[in-house]
Amino acid sequence: MKGLADMDAEARTTQTGHPRVVIVGAGFGGLQAALDIGKQQPEVNLTVIDRTNHHLFQPLLYQVATAALSPADISTPIRHVLRKQKRTEVVMAEVTDVDLEQKRVIMHDVSIPYDYLVIATGAHENYFGHRESWEPIAPGLKSIEDAQQIRRKILLTFEQAELEMDTEQRKRLLTFMVIGGGPTGVEMAGAIAELAYQTLPPEYRHIDPGMIRVILVEAMPRILSTFPKSLARRARKKLERLGVDVRTSTLLEEITEEGAVAGGQWMPANTIIWTAGVQASPAGQWLGAETDRAGRVLVNPDLTLPNHSDVFVLGDTATIMQDNKPLPGIAPVAMQQGHYVAVVIKQKIAGEQTSEPFHYHDKGYLATVGRAYAIASIGRIRISGFSAWILWLAVHIVYLIGYDNRIMVLLQWAWSYIFLKRRVRIIAPSTRDNPVPDPAHNNMPAAEKTEVSTIPGQ
Repeated sequence: MKGLADMDAEARTTQTGHPRVVIVGAGFGGLQAALDIGKQQPEVNLTVIDRTNHHLFQPLLYQVATAALSPADISTPIRHVLRKQKRTEVVMAEVTDVDLEQKRVIMHDVSIPYDYLVIATGAHENYFGHRESWEPIAPGLKSIEDAQQIRRKILLTFEQAELEMDTEQRKRLLTFMVIGGGPTGVEMAGAIAELAYQTLPPEYRHIDPGMIRVILVEAMPRILSTFPKSLARRARKKLERLGVDVRTSTLLEEITEEGAVAGGQWMPANTIIWTAGVQASPAGQWLGAETDRAGRVLVNPDLTLPNHSDVFVLGDTATIMQDNKPLPGIAPVAMQQGHYVAVVIKQKIAGEQTSEPFHYHDKGYLATVGRAYAIASIGRIRISGFSAWILWLAVHIVYLIGYDNRIMVLLQWAWSYIFLKRRVRIIAPSTRDNPVPDPAHNNMPAAEKTEVSTIPGQ
């Protein structure tokens, strides 16, 4: 049975006679495809579907989680970004399936027809078979909600530690653990260290900075495995200078509300953050497609779904080989794929021969390690320190959506850099948190129980 969305969409397509392109996901890849299709094919009826109403600049989520930026600084309404494209509509809904035979995108009890479909639904955390037990304790960092929850947890932890009378309990409260030594984990650990060691302690009268611990746990022999070894070593030294306890070749075995077991050692910790791996969205299941171990769809060289030349899959949802290895799940790859798909769709609509297979032009890797320090690998160039941080800053500013966002972020960073201050530190009341105990009590209850629901383009 057709819903109102079905009939309305079919009516528009019939009246105009123009092809209909549906894009699922407004991340880096999906939004780039939408912008390019709108410019190259203004007569196409374009629909963009996303579970949220905003495009999120994920590489800076850790800045929100550590109180340096607000969510509005790194996100922009999708409708605002696409407002000048008259034939583009935005639908805020959750896609549940795709009917390849009927060429429809299904959203619970309604669906939207398509002539060309682009799937760019990204990825979520991969807990390697422990999602149900580990995710509520060790949240990931993929959404604004995740970042706000982590920020709230960190700030509340200091409030709790300020009142805690038991020394061992206070040490546990002031232990922060990041699982995963990739770019996100390294950036997160560095930012937490600066917040915990430099920004917050002067404002608390009963917290000894010597009790604070920030631990970065990585199962591989070194952190930042996608970077050259020389840069990874420099990043590790910088983290250690910031006070981060970096533990490589340390396999995580268990996570509980009181801490974690890693490398056979029990480590009490109140705040645990997961950045250890990703799993693709369920798009592969919708499409009935062959996937890799992480759930990414195996696509043709032109990013189409095998046996379906009208369906494209890109970004973290797809896997494609180049130089005998899969392309990394980073923003530049997704954006270049979005641009490529827009060109191919234009050619298909015009009945022209399609472009050459997709080829990613690698422009390098960047990662920041605390304040005013970054590492950069661009071709054969290897730089680190303040100059790399300036490059990192410029690249992130350029790729933020919206002029206002760029100015705001630049001002916030300048403020944080000069004064070592983080202004986004309001703790709003929430029924999900255990209340902060009455100071008259000698001891605090156990730490709150948390309920949980790479680098940008260069």
